[in-house]
Amino acid sequence: MKIIRKYAGIDWILFLATIPLLAAGLISMRSFGNESNYYFTRQLFWIGISVFVFFVFSLIDWRFLRKSELLAGFFVLISFFLAILLVLGKTVKGAASWFDLGLFSIEPVDPLKIVVILILAKYFSRRHIEIANIRHIILPSLYVFIPTLLVFLQPDFGSSIIIFLIWLGMMLVSGINKKHLLVIFLIAVATLVSAWLFAFKPYQKARILTFIDPARDARGAGYNALQSMIAVGSGQFFGKGIGFGSQSRLEFLPEHQTDFVFAAFAEEWGFVGALFIFLFYGIIIWRIFRIAALGRSNFESLYGIGVAVFLTAHFFVNIGMNIGIMPITGTTLPFLSYGGTHMLTVYTALGILMGMRRYSRHTHPDDAEKEFLGPR
Repeated sequence: MKIIRKYAGIDWILFLATIPLLAAGLISMRSFGNESNYYFTRQLFWIGISVFVFFVFSLIDWRFLRKSELLAGFFVLISFFLAILLVLGKTVKGAASWFDLGLFSIEPVDPLKIVVILILAKYFSRRHIEIANIRHIILPSLYVFIPTLLVFLQPDFGSSIIIFLIWLGMMLVSGINKKHLLVIFLIAVATLVSAWLFAFKPYQKARILTFIDPARDARGAGYNALQSMIAVGSGQFFGKGIGFGSQSRLEFLPEHQTDFVFAAFAEEWGFVGALFIFLFYGIIIWRIFRIAALGRSNFESLYGIGVAVFLTAHFFVNIGMNIGIMPITGTTLPFLSYGGTHMLTVYTALGILMGMRRYSRHTHPDDAEKEFLGPR
């Protein structure tokens, strides 16, 4: 009972909903064969570290994050690391996104997403009444634009999209004027056109063109998209069974432990397995919104909404590129995809949310105990 009271801030339904997703990712990695046990064992290690951080962070009173000076420090620090990354970063698949530390690598853009959520939550929590003033749209947009530009220059188009969606989602819930929203949409279109003409690398343009017609370069830029769609479709209703996914086991499906882990899973578990994946993601997002609705202040509520947008954006972009309705952007699937930095970032974001839940408007230790153990 003391343990339950100590961790009264944790939404156990949310936490337990992440376990089947972790298991699905691990089973898919394990079924790839002996060569991929490397990913399986390292993923286990990162899951252990991430869950530990989750529980530790759930015990912290995060109201100190409301201090503007602290968030400004985080912003400057992460922007500095992103700038250094352009010079000293380890290049993987054409993008200088990693700091190579020997035993493992760190991708700063993942913790950047938490910093962006916190900055926007802080800004809009104090100015939500004045959001109709376009000044309160331009300023937070600049906070997001600077690090996003550094990420785009790596170039990491996928992470740039996620950060943009976080900004857009939090902007919408802040009460933005519809006229201003139209202006933002036009600016976004102009930015994309400019990026296509002056910024996109040839391989990024090829990904977008093959998204429109994957068959135009089936052995080149369209190969990943076609193999992913084949893997998902061949799973049919009940799947081929664990370890019998030919596309992943025979190495036809690239990056089956990261970008295309959903395709690998769907091939072996089929439509039914995919539905269960969607169900658990739905539970997680529902619980996050529920926590956000009970936030002690606008800051906690907006942070919760930002975390929900962050996970939802990753989910839809990754699933979309796996089934061929979005371009291939290298976006990971939370809880399933291999990746230590991303796993740690997700559980850090949730741990902070659980810490905020400890002092939410309607959370009491006895209520948390009843929710987990049931009424006496």
